[in-house]
Amino acid sequence: MKERYNVAIVGIRGAVGAEMLKILEQRDFPVDELRLMSFHPEDCPVYHFQGREIRATKLTHDAFAGIDIGLFSPGASVSKEYAPSAVKAGAVVIDNTSQFRMDDDVPLVVPEVNPDDIFKHKGIIANPNCSTIQMVVALKPLHDYARIRRVVVSTYQAVSGAGSEAIEE
Repeated sequence: MKERYNVAIVGIRGAVGAEMLKILEQRDFPVDELRLMSFHPEDCPVYHFQGREIRATKLTHDAFAGIDIGLFSPGASVSKEYAPSAVKAGAVVIDNTSQFRMDDDVPLVVPEVNPDDIFKHKGIIANPNCSTIQMVVALKPLHDYARIRRVVVSTYQAVSGAGSEAIEE
């Protein structure tokens, strides 16, 4: 394993991308180079990370050279178009959109539930949506104890799922 990683956050203008940046900082993740990507980097503020000022760069198919980990949360259609370019450049993509969740070739991983599935990736790792993650973390020990056959769930999603512009509105 490397000591430090080159990381890209795709979708930095969104609520989830901004949260990814905060969590990398809070966890003191060993980042060497950090690229914050947006279709419109000129509209992005200057971001601060580990004592550095970082400006967003333009999201292009060629923007992933040298990236080890791509954290994607730009919307499903953008992930569909750009995640393969990141993988082709050598990055492992962790996709937070709905794009790859039902793809049989992409492991759907919740670390507290199925951590070994991370090793089955072919460049892209998906995660379930936020309400599913919380639920399966709670259900996993119950299922291990007494097999769960069925769960009926209703969720009421927060406006944050529609992105930072919806939050401001």
